[in-house]
Order: sequence, then structure tokens, then C-alpha cells
Amino acid sequence: MTPGARNLTLAGVAVSVLVLIPGLFLPVLTIQGHLNPSAVAELSQTLLNQGISDTAVESIRGMISPDVLPMLEAAQGGLKGMLVGSIGKEITGSLAAGPPIEVYQQTRSIIGSVRNLYEVGSVLAATLIVFFSVIVPVTKSMLVCWAVCQGDAHRRQRTLLFVEIIAKWSMADVFAVALIIAFLAAQASQTVGSAGALVSFRATFGPGFYWFTGYCLLSLAVQQLAARWLKHA
Repeated sequence: MTPGARNLTLAGVAVSVLVLIPGLFLPVLTIQGHLNPSAVAELSQTLLNQGISDTAVESIRGMISPDVLPMLEAAQGGLKGMLVGSIGKEITGSLAAGPPIEVYQQTRSIIGSVRNLYEVGSVLAATLIVFFSVIVPVTKSMLVCWAVCQGDAHRRQRTLLFVEIIAKWSMADVFAVALIIAFLAAQASQTVGSAGALVSFRATFGPGFYWFTGYCLLSLAVQQLAARWLKHA
């Protein structure tokens, strides 16, 4: 292996590790949930209809002028229907006029997700993510550097063979990120799942996702080039 190819390989490995670090610690995915004003209006009318008792309606009826009361009673649902509709419209108007109300927000990095999985007792999932997202990438980088700097041809060949075996697990890195995304989405649905259509969710990828994707592509390219150069050597 020529000195230029060796230096280029080592530089590629160093850059891939530097790209991996923010991919592990920066946010990978953010899930936000906002109230749906129309769904809130429907729910508020149902709750008000169930919550306003006949006794409360009779008390309010006694406070209304007898001249106005027949007009209110003529509304759909009577006086109670008018009260429910009016209060529901006020709630909807307040939500529509104001800024979106955020009821759920979850941002996680790969390391943060691992920490959270350990806290909730999901030891196996957390360990798998650590293995495929941290241990395997770092091990592959170290082995590539060892193979490039190794002078003994037999040891270099064995190291290269082991790197090729590990490289078959490259998609496990992507699987680890997909597992985190599924975990965050499931946690969001469990947290506010009872609200149904009341809450609309929006998921956005964070910078950590793009850093980690860049690492996967860069490390794979460096390993393939290093393996080709070492075979020729």
C-alpha cells in the first residue's frame, strides 16, 4: 500500500469518526403534538352537554329576562343546547385566534434514547443500539487503521477479512436509528394516544440523523477503498 493511499485511508477514518460523534449526541428526531381546534370544539360540546346539569340550566333560566327566554329556548337543544354551542364556539375561537398549543414534544439523540431505554428497563434494546451504533462503528474504524498500518501481510489479511465480516453488519447501524425513531413514535402515541384526533403529530429529523447518515456512507466508502488497496498490496 502506497504512503499516499495509507494517509488517505487514515484521514478518511478520522473524518468518519468525527462525523459519528455529533451523529450520536445531536437530536435524531423530534416529535411534536398540537391541539386540533375543530376536534377540541366537538369534544368540548360533548363534555359541556354532559357536564351542565338540569339544575344548572334551571338556575341560569331564572337569571334570564322573560322577554329573551323564549327566543333562547327556540334554539336547537333548548337553552342547554344554546349554552353548549356558545361556550364551544368561544373555546374554538380562542384556539383558532391564538398560537398553536403544543401538548407533546419529544427530542432524542441516539445516546439520549439509550439512556432513556435503560431508565425504563429496556436493557436489551438499549444494549443492541449501543452495540450497533457505537461499538461496531468504532471497532471497524480501529481495525481499518490497524490493517493499514500493519506491516505483516498475514496479519493484515486476517484483519482485512475480519473487517469484511463486520462490514456485513453495516445495515445494523441504520436499523439502530430506525429503532430509535419507532421508539419515539410509539412513546408519543402512548403518551397522548387517548386524545385521538385531538392532537396532530409532526415528526422532523434532527441534525443528528444527517450526521449519522453521513457517517454510514463515509465509513462504508473508506472501508471499501481500504479493502481494495490492501488486497492489491
